[in-house]
Amino acid sequence: MILTLEPDTAHCVETIAKKEYERVLSLLMKSNQADSQLDDRLELLRFFLESADFGNLRSRCDEFLIAGRRVVVRLKSISEIPAYEIEISEEL
Repeated sequence: MILTLEPDTAHCVETIAKKEYERVLSLLMKSNQADSQLDDRLELLRFFLESADFGNLRSRCDEFLIAGRRVVVRLKSISEIPAYEIEISEEL
């Protein structure tokens, strides 16, 4: 699974991840049936929120944002600890 987060000058990557976590959790709670994709998404976000170095991530994203460019943070779930890989790239 790959999850894309797009921080901006108003919201850092941590805030975006927290909002997405809350959105997915709300969807799961409202649903009457199991949804493995939402479960996986929620789990990936939980791992990310519990273990990421947000100071470092903010600094890396700010380099793009200060220059007026869009930045995207992609989380890819993997089987090893910390259970995700991070890719930060400029979006055109």
